[in-house]
Amino acid sequence: MSNDLYIEKHGAIATITINRPEKKNCFSLAMFQKLEVLLDELKQDNAINLLIVRGVDETAFSAGADITEFLEVRLHAEKAKAYNDFALGAIEKLYRFPRPTIAMIQTLAIGGGLELANACDFRFATSGSKLGITSANIGIVYNLTSTKRLFNLIGPSKTKELLYTAKLITAEEGKEIGLIDYVCAPEEIEEDVSNFAKQILKKSPVANAGIKQVIQAIIDGDNTETDAISNLILESYSSDDYVEGIQAFLEKRKPNFL
Repeated sequence: MSNDLYIEKHGAIATITINRPEKKNCFSLAMFQKLEVLLDELKQDNAINLLIVRGVDETAFSAGADITEFLEVRLHAEKAKAYNDFALGAIEKLYRFPRPTIAMIQTLAIGGGLELANACDFRFATSGSKLGITSANIGIVYNLTSTKRLFNLIGPSKTKELLYTAKLITAEEGKEIGLIDYVCAPEEIEEDVSNFAKQILKKSPVANAGIKQVIQAIIDGDNTETDAISNLILESYSSDDYVEGIQAFLEKRKPNFL
């Protein structure tokens, strides 16, 4: 089996690593299909409370979809639709992953690579990393779902600027416009991401998973609580995490949720 995407688990943290450095971690159609399988596997693993997505080394996070296979798998409307359904379906699964997610960007996040990063809750990037959506260079109209996700992060004007010009911006520029959350020195990004993940993992997994769903409902346009969200909130009062949190407060100690 190909090792171009693989999972590593360390305690409550899972990492999906993109391992195609000779292609700057470009995604083939098969890799998008595999990503969906890996995400389904992790979703079912209740021991995992946080997911990190990264490239295998400093070569790249991902330079996007592999254009060299486009004339075979993405030519004309019918094939393009099938390809897009697979790719966007996998990215949507990452976006809807039920626990906190972090993209660790090194050097490059372009096209589909930036789409993957934008599907995560947080984006850490090494200083000087290049970011962009270059679909205008090859005559592709960027899809609505990913455009909306970019729009939600950086607003209409900057979204138009990035898409119209297909230019690459630095991580520092990305942070200024809200695309990147933290810019890190290349030699420090792994430690920075790890420390941030540990901060999240000290808190209640029940609360964090629920918070993610509530915020997602707001992003999706809900203005009032649906029955599902209301039940999610009320069920948290019956969780072991709730009991531990209250007991820890009363005993003047830090809670132990793991």
